[in-house]
Amino acid sequence: MSASRTHSETTATKTTVTVRATGHVLTALGTSGIEFTFEGDTLREFLEAFFADHPELEEMLIAETEAEATTRGWAKAPDDLPGTWRKNPEGEQTRTYARVLVNGRFNENRDGFDTKLEDGDRVSLVYPFIFCC
Repeated sequence: MSASRTHSETTATKTTVTVRATGHVLTALGTSGIEFTFEGDTLREFLEAFFADHPELEEMLIAETEAEATTRGWAKAPDDLPGTWRKNPEGEQTRTYARVLVNGRFNENRDGFDTKLEDGDRVSLVYPFIFCC
């Protein structure tokens, strides 16, 4: 490998995405949408940079354990679920009812936190208000 590097090898990739927020995230962020530029091109790198600027949102959205990522249902799930079910590994899951979407699709249905992002992509941070009875 050559000792000299090209400009593109020494310059970090910067990506600008549109961040959309709903529910509790909108309340905490104070706006429903912003443009955000970060170094890198994956959802993981976006989340690390975004949460560095907004640490309260990381605690609101990201589950550290499996227990924080799941809720008990009122009905027993069937043993053989239809379709394809995916979830991120522990530590890369969202809290119960919170979701991170890329261009309208749950990150779990893409490549999880390793999903590639491009300029102009939309990252939605969703944590709806839920009221009952």
